[in-house]
Amino acid sequence: MKIVVCIRQGRNGEMSPFEASAYESALRIGGAEVILLSMGIPSTADYLKSLTRLGAKKAILLSDTRFAGADTLATAYALSLALKKLSPDYVFCGRQTMEGDTGQTGPMTSELLGYSLMTEVMAIKNITEESAQCMTRREGECTVKAPSLLTFERICDLRLPSLFSKMGEVEIWNAEDIGADTEKCGLRGSPTRVIQTFENQSGKRKCVFLDKDALYDTIERVLNTEVLATEKTETSDKKIDKVWIVGKKPIEFARSVSDDITVIDSADEEEIAQRITTEKPNAVLFATDAESKRLAGRVAARLRIGLCADCTSLETDGETLFMVRPALSGKVIAKIKSLTLPVMATVRTEEDTKERIVVSFGHGAVGCIDRVKAFAEKIGAGIGSSRKVVDGGLIGYDTQIGLTGKVIAPEIYIAIGISGAVQHLAGMQNSRTVIAINTDKKADIFEYADYGFVMSAEELEI
Repeated sequence: MKIVVCIRQGRNGEMSPFEASAYESALRIGGAEVILLSMGIPSTADYLKSLTRLGAKKAILLSDTRFAGADTLATAYALSLALKKLSPDYVFCGRQTMEGDTGQTGPMTSELLGYSLMTEVMAIKNITEESAQCMTRREGECTVKAPSLLTFERICDLRLPSLFSKMGEVEIWNAEDIGADTEKCGLRGSPTRVIQTFENQSGKRKCVFLDKDALYDTIERVLNTEVLATEKTETSDKKIDKVWIVGKKPIEFARSVSDDITVIDSADEEEIAQRITTEKPNAVLFATDAESKRLAGRVAARLRIGLCADCTSLETDGETLFMVRPALSGKVIAKIKSLTLPVMATVRTEEDTKERIVVSFGHGAVGCIDRVKAFAEKIGAGIGSSRKVVDGGLIGYDTQIGLTGKVIAPEIYIAIGISGAVQHLAGMQNSRTVIAINTDKKADIFEYADYGFVMSAEELEI
């Protein structure tokens, strides 16, 4: 069995935790021939060589100045050509890198390869040269036939090299080596363009600090306060026509830029692609749940058009649709336009939240987990957590809120002992009301909270 693991060396010099999980998962399959595949500058070869010490037979680096500046489609195109040359049974990818955070490259690559696709893999139950049986995050147990591309959640840590391990070879391939059409590579072949970047200041609120004795009264008052229906997104003065939304979730985004909206109730990529080709809408918007992102990526790859991921807002001057999304783990906001029509985007929609209240705890509350859980039970709240708590093995990954977890929007979000890192804020900032509990009044979380309580988790009254 041959498995190719796609990775990218990030700005911090490491791969994302999702890609690390993909690599480790491949190494755990007995008898598998594991090959690493990456695209980057020549110096990336040294990084790949060090990774072969963990067990990969060799590594392939796609390195050519003509690959530079590639968006997700151009990246997927180059990777797909290299993969066709390698002809693996399986391709393992992380859910996303930590640079673009798009989650698009895997689905696009699978479509260009003609491979079947399984996303959000949490565990491999059984894998052979014919098929793979896996547990996935939302769909439960699924089986996919080989050849297939699998994207992995952050489910395991990458092993360390043994003292006596040896490095494998690194082959460097250019555009000619993979038979690439250079018009489809790099910046030249990228149908999306970043036209502006700026520091992310979104989601900030005016925090009112209250005495700890007012906590329960505040929760009850917020729950009983009627909230007038308001749009989450700013509306452009000018509008564009013929905007499609796949499913109903992106409706508010569509309304912000158009009065001519059509809902497409289909999850069939072939049908959607055919309708786009025939009816020629100006824009097609998808939600950001796993199924929608998978569908959007494969439709975009099939039609060879641009796709902008995880947009937080849309703008238009009446002619061009501009997409705004976070990048670099949420530190930067990028304004993007598409050079192809229709403009396609996934827009940040929340997961369905069963509980009206979610109590989430971070590193600052790890010594009081039982008290936090008792507090949540008392007010009828669900439980969430920060990445540090999950990494410490104190609670399951299914509770993690944030960029590498899930995005929710409950009526009340209560953050206990959470500092307010941008990665976490990405998962909770659309909550109706945010209550922050932290011993440090200068903690960043208070800048994104409606109400603040300077106290410890130990002071929660149960």
